[in-house]
Amino acid sequence: MNTIDGGKSLSGEERTQLLRAATAVAENAYAPYSNFRVGAAVLGELATYTGVNVENASYSLGICAERSAIAMAVAAGEKKIRGIAIACVDASKDSAARLPCGACRQWIYELAPSAEILVGGDDAPFRIEELLPTPFKFGKK
Repeated sequence: MNTIDGGKSLSGEERTQLLRAATAVAENAYAPYSNFRVGAAVLGELATYTGVNVENASYSLGICAERSAIAMAVAAGEKKIRGIAIACVDASKDSAARLPCGACRQWIYELAPSAEILVGGDDAPFRIEELLPTPFKFGKK
């Protein structure tokens, strides 16, 4: 089975493991202001990386779980991210509340453009083009 861009699709086991990792790490989130804990797991070619949202009293200094996990993968030298799982353990059933924010969508577009995006509570994976149809583009990309 191939993804829409011709890359290798995540297996059912990989999807399950990514979602479990994202859900487990969400417990480590630092969210005293929003009480909205989020965990993310990123599957690269070398390993799986996790991240959480970390808030700050100066709100703009916080970081989302998705960007936290992607930054870990980049720091480890990953060149291709295959999958991203997001678990918003305190979210309602409303799908929009569980999707990545605009900043995270832009990061995914630039750093993980072919990744399958799994959102806890949704059955089917997303593609970044579905979530960010008109991304910011600069330079040669």
